Amino acid sequence: MGRRRDRSGDSRRYYDWLANAKEDLDAAEILLDSDSTLNACAFHCQQCAEKALKGYVLFKTHQHLDGHNLAWLCRQAMKIDRRFSEWLDESVILNRYYIETRYPADIPLNLDYKTVNRAYDMARSMYRFICDEVYENSDTED
Repeated sequence: MGRRRDRSGDSRRYYDWLANAKEDLDAAEILLDSDSTLNACAFHCQQCAEKALKGYVLFKTHQHLDGHNLAWLCRQAMKIDRRFSEWLDESVILNRYYIETRYPADIPLNLDYKTVNRAYDMARSMYRFICDEVYENSDTED
């Protein structure tokens, strides 16, 4: 089966994207507790950031963005609010976790707790910032 090119099935409701981002963040928090699930945790951190960024841009512009490149998505958010520059460098690092954490590689990622915890902190920080911007004064604490 080929790659789906028609994204018409993706939600056009920003709050669906943010709800899914929260699910990924919650999963990452659980997976962070075991060395055997650090790759899965890193993947969910990447997914949280991706979905939160897409939800934010959708909320602000009513434009649905396609793609998984966090640096590009972060730059799109920076066009709306320069404060997203805080996460630009880390988004480049999180990009690696989209593919490399899910598939075997000749040179595997050797993620340690400190690295993945940093990814989790970045995803959580971005998610909370976006929710604060979107929902103004909502309780986004975990």
